[in-house]
Amino acid sequence: MPQAFESALEVLFADTNVGRDAVYIAEGGTPVLVRVVARRADAISDFGDARLWSETTRIDLRVAEVSAPRPGDRIEIDGEAFLVQGVPLRDRERLIWTLDLRPA
Repeated sequence: MPQAFESALEVLFADTNVGRDAVYIAEGGTPVLVRVVARRADAISDFGDARLWSETTRIDLRVAEVSAPRPGDRIEIDGEAFLVQGVPLRDRERLIWTLDLRPA
């Protein structure tokens, strides 16, 4: 079954309507061209009685392209630079990283 997921992910990331080219730069490393799926959803967080609205930037990145992303690594998408913040999370099949980003 994992082979079917890997094949489906290849198609999704290659699709120009879904995937985008990006440059991944590990802290102290060299730039690597990767494909990402960007998600820029609004987030609503509760803080006491208040509800806070904020914009978020998250991306999905294939483990096959970047094996161990870390906070502080840099990603450039369409001329915008971001830093990885927080702990990257992998999906159940261990094929995709989800990274939370902040502007660099």
